[in-house]
Amino acid sequence: MHFDSLIFDMDGTLWDNVSSYVRAWNIGFEKIGHAQRVVYDDLIGLMGKQIDAMMDALIPESTEETRNALMHAVFHAYREMDDITPVIFPDVLEGLEKLSKKYKLLLLSNCEEGGLVKFMKHTGTTHLFTDYAEHGQNFMPKSHNLKLLIERNNLQSTIYIGDTDGDSHETRKAGIPFGFVTYGFGKTSDYDVKFDSFKELTDYFTKTI
Repeated sequence: MHFDSLIFDMDGTLWDNVSSYVRAWNIGFEKIGHAQRVVYDDLIGLMGKQIDAMMDALIPESTEETRNALMHAVFHAYREMDDITPVIFPDVLEGLEKLSKKYKLLLLSNCEEGGLVKFMKHTGTTHLFTDYAEHGQNFMPKSHNLKLLIERNNLQSTIYIGDTDGDSHETRKAGIPFGFVTYGFGKTSDYDVKFDSFKELTDYFTKTI
C-alpha cells in the first residue's frame, strides 16, 4: 500500500488523556447539579465514541435538556483546563516528526470542538499537521469527516489509523484502508495493517517506498 497521507485518531492512538476527561466530566456533573461522578474505568471503554453514545452509557435515563447542559458543561470545563495530564504514548512525538517529512499528516477524532487543537498545542505538534476534523465541529460520524478531509485536502491515497472496532467500521464506510494500533483502548479483527507500537508504525511507513 502506497499513501500520500496518514490520518490519525487521537485518544488511544497518540495519547491517553482519560484522567483529564474524568476531571472535565465531574466538573460538568457538579455544574449542572447532578450527583453522579465518573472514574477512569467508566470512561476508558467509551473512548472514541460520539458524545450521544457516551451520554447513553453514563446517564441513560436523562432528559435531552440535561444531556445538552451536561455536554456544554463538560466541553467548557475541558477547554478551560490548563493542567491536563495526558500520557503520550512512547515514540509518538519523534515518530510524527519523521512521518511528516514524507506524508501529509491529518487528525480526526470524535472529540469536542477544540480537542485536537488542545492536543496539538500541548504536544507542540501543530506544525506537523495539514488539517484536522472533530466530531464537535459538525456532530457527524467519522466516516463523514474522513470523506470531508479527503475532499478538502485532495488526498489521493490515504489511511486512517485508530485503536477501536468503531474506528475500523467508520473507516470501511469511508472506503479507505484502516491501520490498527493494538496498544490502544479497543480491539478489532478488521484491519489492513496493525502495529504493536508507534515505533513499529513509524518504521513501517518511513520504509514504505
